[in-house]
Amino acid sequence: MKYLTLATATLVATAAHAETPELVIYTYDSFVSDWGPGPGIERAFEDECGCDLKFVSTGDGAALIARLKLEGARSDADMVLGLDTSLIAAAKETGLFVPTKVEAEYTLPIEWTDDTFAPYDWGYFAFVHNKDVTPPANFKDLGASDMKIVIQDPRSSTPGLGLLMWVKDAYGDDAPAIWESMADNVVTVTKGWSEAYGLFLEGEADMVLSYTTSPAYHIIAEEDESKAAAVFDEGHYMQIEVAGRLAASDQPELAEQFLNFMVSDTAQSILPTTNWMYPAVMPSGGLPKGFDELVKPENARLIDADAVPAIRDEALAEWLNALSQ
Repeated sequence: MKYLTLATATLVATAAHAETPELVIYTYDSFVSDWGPGPGIERAFEDECGCDLKFVSTGDGAALIARLKLEGARSDADMVLGLDTSLIAAAKETGLFVPTKVEAEYTLPIEWTDDTFAPYDWGYFAFVHNKDVTPPANFKDLGASDMKIVIQDPRSSTPGLGLLMWVKDAYGDDAPAIWESMADNVVTVTKGWSEAYGLFLEGEADMVLSYTTSPAYHIIAEEDESKAAAVFDEGHYMQIEVAGRLAASDQPELAEQFLNFMVSDTAQSILPTTNWMYPAVMPSGGLPKGFDELVKPENARLIDADAVPAIRDEALAEWLNALSQ
């Protein structure tokens, strides 16, 4: 009788598990870290959906596209979270994504019209430094200085790609000369943001490519006001992070539910102090104290998503040539 009871319980548990829908989301490393938004987002959404939300880390943002191209329609992912405007065109070219039905009152600096990808946060790229260091005022001054910087690889990292677009948008045909002048400032190029920021915190460089919002982490989480973002004369390139669902997903309704959850007050309230970016929709409680201390670029730069692929190829060649010399 005991064996029968145990067997019955096992069958019931197995059946219950089988009936729990699973939503698989590919994303980047820092999103799913213990200090990132992943754990909080997972708990909050599972309370709402009665499902099993599974985040799969694939490296940094730009690496997501490479993995999707490799897996194609056979991918286990239902969704991707962590692309940005510099990768939207490349993502659409794969033919793996489908339009979404997300309705939100976005508080982005630009009007959002794309119907395939839904934004969930945004920020400005910037070089973060210790306040006891006097930063350069622009890329030309950086190249002429002895400042040591850590940047990310544009082939695997969205910040790295954002830096390529930033320099190219600001200098156009003169971008190769800017990279040549900065080549000896680069201590190392990392695959992703986490590695680069870690090296900066360990004292391996004077500045690191990150965001104007990064000092908020130190202010709020560590009560440390020793970090700042350098303001550049050329303006700052904007990043809008997006999520999208895959056509081959066997959980299309659940994926759509998650996309709408990501712009809800619950999710948008989690992101500022875990992903350390501006929310795509302003939470009812506003921004946490500490965000008011951040620098606010007067000149925002952003290349249209459809124009990025052609510009990217040229900018990447210029970057590779400069750093290989």
